[in-house]
Amino acid sequence: MADLKLVHSAGGTAPAPPAARSAQDLLHRIEWTVLRRLDGSLLGDYRTLFRGFGIDLADLREYQATDDARAIDWNATARLQVPHVRQFIEDREVTAWFLVDLSGSVNFGSGATTKRAMATDFVALVARLLTRHGNRVGAVLYTDRVELVVPARGGRQHVLHVIDRIQKTGSLRRPGRTTRLAELLERALQAIKRRSAVFVLSDFISDPGWERALSLLGQRHEVLAVWLYDGLERELPDAGMVIMEDAETGQQLFVDTHDTDFRRRFASFAAGREAALRAAFSGAGADCIALATGDDLADTLIRFARLRKRRAQLASGGVPPALVR
Repeated sequence: MADLKLVHSAGGTAPAPPAARSAQDLLHRIEWTVLRRLDGSLLGDYRTLFRGFGIDLADLREYQATDDARAIDWNATARLQVPHVRQFIEDREVTAWFLVDLSGSVNFGSGATTKRAMATDFVALVARLLTRHGNRVGAVLYTDRVELVVPARGGRQHVLHVIDRIQKTGSLRRPGRTTRLAELLERALQAIKRRSAVFVLSDFISDPGWERALSLLGQRHEVLAVWLYDGLERELPDAGMVIMEDAETGQQLFVDTHDTDFRRRFASFAAGREAALRAAFSGAGADCIALATGDDLADTLIRFARLRKRRAQLASGGVPPALVR
Protein backbone atom coordinates (compact mmCIF):
# COMPACT_ATOMS: atom_id res chain seq x y z
CA MET A 1 0.00 0.00 0.00
CA ALA A 2 1.45 3.36 -1.00
CA ASP A 3 1.76 6.29 1.34
CA LEU A 4 -1.28 8.48 1.89
CA LYS A 5 -0.61 12.18 2.09
CA LEU A 6 -2.94 14.77 3.56
CA VAL A 7 -4.45 16.94 0.83
CA HIS A 8 -6.61 19.21 2.95
CA SER A 9 -8.72 19.28 6.07
CA ALA A 10 -10.92 21.60 8.00
CA GLY A 11 -7.79 23.44 9.15
CA GLY A 12 -6.59 24.24 5.62
CA THR A 13 -4.00 22.89 3.23
CA ALA A 14 -0.77 21.21 4.22
CA PRO A 15 2.32 23.47 4.23
CA ALA A 16 4.36 23.60 1.07
CA PRO A 17 7.78 21.98 1.28
CA PRO A 18 10.76 24.33 1.55
CA ALA A 19 12.77 25.11 -1.57
CA ALA A 20 15.56 22.62 -2.20
CA ARG A 21 19.10 23.74 -1.39
CA SER A 22 21.86 23.37 -3.91
CA ALA A 23 24.19 20.42 -3.38
CA GLN A 24 26.98 22.79 -2.36
CA ASP A 25 24.80 24.58 0.22
CA LEU A 26 23.45 21.33 1.64
CA LEU A 27 26.91 19.76 2.05
CA HIS A 28 28.29 22.97 3.57
CA ARG A 29 25.48 22.96 6.13
CA ILE A 30 26.07 19.27 6.94
CA GLU A 31 29.82 19.80 7.35
CA TRP A 32 29.48 22.83 9.62
CA THR A 33 26.65 21.58 11.79
CA VAL A 34 26.12 17.84 11.93
CA LEU A 35 29.62 16.64 10.98
CA ARG A 36 31.36 18.95 13.46
CA ARG A 37 29.10 17.65 16.22
CA LEU A 38 30.05 14.09 15.34
CA ASP A 39 33.79 14.78 15.57
CA GLY A 40 34.87 13.42 18.93
CA SER A 41 31.45 11.92 19.62
CA LEU A 42 31.96 8.78 17.57
CA LEU A 43 34.66 6.79 19.31
CA GLY A 44 37.19 5.90 16.64
CA ASP A 45 35.18 8.05 14.21
CA TYR A 46 33.73 6.02 11.34
CA ARG A 47 35.54 2.92 12.65
CA THR A 48 32.76 2.63 15.23
CA LEU A 49 30.32 2.09 12.36
CA PHE A 50 32.38 0.16 9.83
CA ARG A 51 35.07 -2.43 10.46
CA GLY A 52 36.47 -2.89 6.99
CA PHE A 53 36.53 -6.23 5.22
CA GLY A 54 40.17 -7.25 4.62
CA ILE A 55 42.44 -8.58 7.42
CA ASP A 56 46.03 -9.78 7.58
CA LEU A 57 47.58 -11.82 10.40
CA ALA A 58 49.98 -9.61 12.38
CA ASP A 59 50.99 -11.46 15.55
CA LEU A 60 50.04 -13.84 18.36
CA ARG A 61 49.59 -12.89 22.01
CA GLU A 62 48.30 -14.50 25.19
CA TYR A 63 44.54 -14.77 25.57
CA GLN A 64 42.83 -12.24 27.88
CA ALA A 65 39.43 -12.47 29.53
CA THR A 66 37.89 -9.82 27.23
CA ASP A 67 39.09 -11.47 23.99
CA ASP A 68 36.81 -13.16 21.50
CA ALA A 69 37.24 -16.91 21.96
CA ARG A 70 36.84 -17.36 18.21
CA ALA A 71 40.25 -15.66 17.73
CA ILE A 72 42.11 -18.39 19.68
CA ASP A 73 44.85 -20.05 17.64
CA TRP A 74 44.56 -23.65 18.79
CA ASN A 75 47.80 -24.80 17.13
CA ALA A 76 49.81 -22.14 18.96
CA THR A 77 47.92 -22.87 22.18
CA ALA A 78 48.79 -26.57 22.00
CA ARG A 79 52.41 -25.80 21.20
CA LEU A 80 52.91 -23.18 23.94
CA GLN A 81 50.55 -24.72 26.54
CA VAL A 82 49.01 -21.26 27.09
CA PRO A 83 45.96 -19.92 25.19
CA HIS A 84 47.01 -17.51 22.46
CA VAL A 85 44.88 -15.38 20.14
CA ARG A 86 45.57 -14.13 16.65
CA GLN A 87 46.00 -10.39 16.11
CA PHE A 88 45.15 -8.90 12.75
CA ILE A 89 45.92 -5.75 10.82
CA GLU A 90 42.56 -4.73 9.51
CA ASP A 91 42.02 -2.99 6.20
CA ARG A 92 39.85 -0.02 7.12
CA GLU A 93 39.07 0.94 3.56
CA VAL A 94 35.32 0.84 3.02
CA THR A 95 33.37 1.15 -0.18
CA ALA A 96 29.84 2.31 0.60
CA TRP A 97 26.80 2.24 -1.65
CA PHE A 98 23.59 4.16 -1.10
CA LEU A 99 20.45 2.57 -2.56
CA VAL A 100 18.03 5.48 -2.47
CA ASP A 101 14.28 5.09 -2.91
CA LEU A 102 12.99 8.34 -4.46
CA SER A 103 9.48 7.10 -5.22
CA GLY A 104 6.44 9.28 -4.68
CA SER A 105 5.82 8.22 -1.09
CA VAL A 106 9.16 9.59 0.18
CA ASN A 107 8.07 13.12 -0.76
CA PHE A 108 5.76 13.08 2.26
CA GLY A 109 6.43 15.03 5.43
CA SER A 110 3.89 16.36 7.91
CA GLY A 111 6.25 19.12 9.08
CA ALA A 112 8.95 21.22 7.48
CA THR A 113 11.04 18.17 6.44
CA THR A 114 10.13 15.36 4.06
CA LYS A 115 11.40 11.79 4.06
CA ARG A 116 13.24 12.59 0.84
CA ALA A 117 15.08 15.51 2.49
CA MET A 118 16.08 13.28 5.42
CA ALA A 119 17.43 10.68 2.98
CA THR A 120 19.45 13.33 1.13
CA ASP A 121 20.91 14.70 4.37
CA PHE A 122 21.79 11.18 5.57
CA VAL A 123 23.61 10.37 2.34
CA ALA A 124 25.48 13.68 2.46
CA LEU A 125 26.56 13.12 6.06
CA VAL A 126 27.68 9.49 5.82
CA ALA A 127 29.26 9.92 2.38
CA ARG A 128 31.33 12.87 3.59
CA LEU A 129 32.22 11.05 6.81
CA LEU A 130 33.62 8.21 4.72
CA THR A 131 35.27 10.06 1.84
CA ARG A 132 37.31 12.36 4.06
CA HIS A 133 39.09 9.18 5.24
CA GLY A 134 39.87 8.13 1.68
CA ASN A 135 36.94 5.77 1.15
CA ARG A 136 34.72 5.57 -1.91
CA VAL A 137 30.95 5.94 -2.22
CA GLY A 138 28.48 5.10 -4.97
CA ALA A 139 24.71 5.22 -5.38
CA VAL A 140 21.80 3.51 -7.11
CA LEU A 141 18.78 5.80 -7.47
CA TYR A 142 15.21 4.55 -7.89
CA THR A 143 11.89 6.28 -8.57
CA ASP A 144 9.39 3.84 -10.04
CA ARG A 145 12.31 2.26 -11.85
CA VAL A 146 16.10 2.29 -11.49
CA GLU A 147 17.06 5.68 -12.88
CA LEU A 148 20.80 5.91 -12.35
CA VAL A 149 23.86 4.05 -11.07
CA VAL A 150 26.58 6.41 -9.83
CA PRO A 151 29.94 4.54 -9.76
CA ALA A 152 31.86 4.47 -6.47
CA ARG A 153 34.53 7.16 -6.22
CA GLY A 154 36.18 9.22 -3.50
CA GLY A 155 36.52 12.89 -2.71
CA ARG A 156 34.31 15.80 -1.72
CA GLN A 157 33.54 16.68 -5.34
CA HIS A 158 32.11 13.22 -5.90
CA VAL A 159 29.89 13.58 -2.82
CA LEU A 160 28.56 16.83 -4.31
CA HIS A 161 27.83 14.96 -7.55
CA VAL A 162 25.91 12.21 -5.69
CA ILE A 163 23.85 14.80 -3.77
CA ASP A 164 23.09 16.70 -6.97
CA ARG A 165 21.89 13.55 -8.73
CA ILE A 166 19.65 12.64 -5.76
CA GLN A 167 18.11 16.11 -5.76
CA LYS A 168 17.42 16.06 -9.49
CA THR A 169 16.20 12.47 -9.80
CA GLY A 170 12.47 11.90 -9.54
CA SER A 171 11.56 15.59 -9.45
CA LEU A 172 8.96 15.00 -12.17
CA ARG A 173 5.96 13.07 -10.89
CA ARG A 174 4.81 10.02 -12.88
CA PRO A 175 1.70 8.75 -11.07
CA GLY A 176 0.33 5.30 -11.72
CA ARG A 177 3.17 2.85 -11.06
CA THR A 178 3.68 1.56 -7.54
CA THR A 179 7.08 1.03 -5.94
CA ARG A 180 8.81 -2.28 -6.62
CA LEU A 181 11.72 -2.17 -4.20
CA ALA A 182 12.90 -5.59 -5.37
CA GLU A 183 13.99 -3.96 -8.65
CA LEU A 184 16.32 -1.60 -6.81
CA LEU A 185 17.84 -4.38 -4.69
CA GLU A 186 18.26 -6.76 -7.62
CA ARG A 187 20.00 -4.05 -9.67
CA ALA A 188 22.34 -3.41 -6.74
CA LEU A 189 23.20 -7.13 -6.63
CA GLN A 190 24.33 -6.84 -10.25
CA ALA A 191 26.13 -3.50 -9.93
CA ILE A 192 28.09 -3.96 -6.68
CA LYS A 193 30.89 -6.43 -7.33
CA ARG A 194 33.17 -5.86 -4.33
CA ARG A 195 32.08 -6.51 -0.76
CA SER A 196 30.76 -3.18 0.52
CA ALA A 197 28.73 -1.39 3.15
CA VAL A 198 25.29 -0.95 1.59
CA PHE A 199 22.73 1.55 2.88
CA VAL A 200 19.15 0.97 1.73
CA LEU A 201 17.25 4.24 2.25
CA SER A 202 13.51 3.79 1.85
CA ASP A 203 10.18 4.01 3.63
CA PHE A 204 9.74 0.38 2.45
CA ILE A 205 6.24 1.15 1.18
CA SER A 206 6.44 -1.24 -1.73
CA ASP A 207 4.92 -4.16 -3.53
CA PRO A 208 5.83 -7.41 -1.71
CA GLY A 209 8.77 -9.59 -2.68
CA TRP A 210 11.72 -7.34 -1.79
CA GLU A 211 12.64 -9.34 1.32
CA ARG A 212 14.36 -12.13 -0.62
CA ALA A 213 16.47 -9.65 -2.60
CA LEU A 214 17.48 -7.92 0.65
CA SER A 215 18.50 -11.28 2.12
CA LEU A 216 20.66 -12.06 -0.93
CA LEU A 217 22.25 -8.63 -0.66
CA GLY A 218 22.98 -9.28 3.01
CA GLN A 219 24.81 -12.50 2.17
CA ARG A 220 27.35 -10.58 0.07
CA HIS A 221 27.58 -7.21 1.80
CA GLU A 222 27.17 -5.44 5.12
CA VAL A 223 23.63 -4.09 4.78
CA LEU A 224 22.09 -1.29 6.83
CA ALA A 225 18.42 -0.49 6.26
CA VAL A 226 17.61 3.18 6.83
CA TRP A 227 13.87 3.15 7.41
CA LEU A 228 12.40 6.59 6.63
CA TYR A 229 9.09 7.45 8.25
CA ASP A 230 6.91 10.33 9.40
CA GLY A 231 5.08 10.50 12.70
CA LEU A 232 1.70 10.66 10.94
CA GLU A 233 2.38 7.25 9.43
CA ARG A 234 2.30 5.74 12.90
CA GLU A 235 -0.60 7.60 14.44
CA LEU A 236 -3.23 9.96 13.02
CA PRO A 237 -4.37 13.05 14.90
CA ASP A 238 -8.02 13.95 15.38
CA ALA A 239 -8.24 16.32 12.39
CA GLY A 240 -11.88 15.75 11.46
CA MET A 241 -12.89 14.98 7.88
CA VAL A 242 -9.88 14.93 5.55
CA ILE A 243 -9.03 13.90 2.01
CA MET A 244 -5.96 11.68 1.71
CA GLU A 245 -4.18 10.98 -1.55
CA ASP A 246 -2.05 8.02 -2.56
CA ALA A 247 1.28 9.64 -3.34
CA GLU A 248 2.04 7.14 -6.11
CA THR A 249 -1.24 6.35 -7.86
CA GLY A 250 -3.03 9.66 -7.22
CA GLN A 251 -6.13 7.92 -5.83
CA GLN A 252 -7.96 9.89 -3.14
CA LEU A 253 -9.83 8.73 -0.06
CA PHE A 254 -12.24 10.70 2.17
CA VAL A 255 -11.77 9.67 5.81
CA ASP A 256 -13.09 10.74 9.21
CA THR A 257 -10.10 11.00 11.56
CA HIS A 258 -12.48 12.03 14.33
CA ASP A 259 -13.54 8.37 14.48
CA THR A 260 -11.65 6.86 17.43
CA ASP A 261 -11.99 3.30 16.11
CA PHE A 262 -10.55 4.34 12.74
CA ARG A 263 -7.52 5.95 14.38
CA ARG A 264 -7.03 2.87 16.57
CA ARG A 265 -7.16 0.55 13.55
CA PHE A 266 -4.72 2.80 11.70
CA ALA A 267 -2.25 2.73 14.61
CA SER A 268 -2.62 -1.05 14.94
CA PHE A 269 -1.93 -1.53 11.23
CA ALA A 270 1.12 0.75 11.44
CA ALA A 271 2.50 -1.15 14.45
CA GLY A 272 2.02 -4.47 12.65
CA ARG A 273 3.77 -3.16 9.57
CA GLU A 274 6.71 -1.93 11.65
CA ALA A 275 7.04 -5.32 13.35
CA ALA A 276 7.00 -7.05 9.95
CA LEU A 277 9.68 -4.68 8.64
CA ARG A 278 11.98 -5.28 11.58
CA ALA A 279 11.50 -9.04 11.23
CA ALA A 280 12.42 -8.79 7.54
CA PHE A 281 15.56 -6.79 8.34
CA SER A 282 16.57 -9.26 11.04
CA GLY A 283 15.95 -12.21 8.73
CA ALA A 284 18.18 -10.61 6.09
CA GLY A 285 20.95 -9.95 8.63
CA ALA A 286 20.57 -6.19 8.15
CA ASP A 287 20.81 -3.64 10.93
CA CYS A 288 18.10 -0.97 10.94
CA ILE A 289 18.35 2.77 11.49
CA ALA A 290 14.86 4.21 12.02
CA LEU A 291 14.96 7.82 10.80
CA ALA A 292 11.91 10.04 11.32
CA THR A 293 11.41 13.34 9.53
CA GLY A 294 11.80 15.21 12.81
CA ASP A 295 14.91 13.36 14.06
CA ASP A 296 18.31 14.88 14.71
CA LEU A 297 20.75 13.20 12.33
CA ALA A 298 23.79 13.42 14.61
CA ASP A 299 21.95 11.99 17.63
CA THR A 300 20.53 9.16 15.51
CA LEU A 301 23.95 8.19 14.16
CA ILE A 302 25.61 8.36 17.60
CA ARG A 303 22.93 6.14 19.15
CA PHE A 304 23.35 3.64 16.34
CA ALA A 305 27.15 3.63 16.71
CA ARG A 306 26.85 2.95 20.44
CA LEU A 307 24.38 0.14 19.80
CA ARG A 308 26.75 -1.54 17.34
CA LYS A 309 29.66 -1.15 19.76
CA ARG A 310 27.72 -2.80 22.60
CA ARG A 311 26.62 -5.59 20.28
CA ALA A 312 30.23 -6.19 19.21
CA GLN A 313 31.32 -6.33 22.86
CA LEU A 314 28.66 -8.90 23.68
CA ALA A 315 29.50 -10.98 20.61
CA SER A 316 33.16 -11.11 21.67
CA GLY A 317 32.35 -12.07 25.25
CA GLY A 318 33.05 -8.61 26.66
CA VAL A 319 31.13 -7.05 29.54
CA PRO A 320 28.81 -4.12 28.71
CA PRO A 321 29.84 -0.88 30.48
CA ALA A 322 26.50 -0.78 32.33
CA LEU A 323 27.44 -4.00 34.13
CA VAL A 324 30.90 -2.86 35.18
CA ARG A 325 31.03 -1.57 38.78
